[in-house]
Amino acid sequence: MARILLTEDDEAVRSFVKRALELDGHTVEAAEDGGEAIEILTREDGKYDLLLSDIKMPVMDGIALALHTARDYPDMPILLMTGFADQRERANGLDSLVHDIITKPFSLADIRKAVRDAIAGDMPQDTRRYA
Repeated sequence: MARILLTEDDEAVRSFVKRALELDGHTVEAAEDGGEAIEILTREDGKYDLLLSDIKMPVMDGIALALHTARDYPDMPILLMTGFADQRERANGLDSLVHDIITKPFSLADIRKAVRDAIAGDMPQDTRRYA
């Protein structure tokens, strides 16, 4: 299965998503913020099949992380998550870099499907999932 870097500052959400993805057989490494994720990406030379990141985080947010990742690892698919409409609007210009933006709260089935689609390169059915 895939090797996924999960970046989420909320411990409960991070644990929930990590366990959900591991149920599908993925290997998931978790980071608490974008700064830590950059360190992991650098250490591992970008050897991940997917970056899954929250948008709103301390130190480095998910948008800055997505820009950095797309620049250094252009073939890595990126999925963003947010529960804030203003953060979703900030990410609108990233359509060419980000596979999809998942709206919180989401179900296990939602996140597992979004990850499967991103790894497979399948475009979301309604292009973007706006709240």
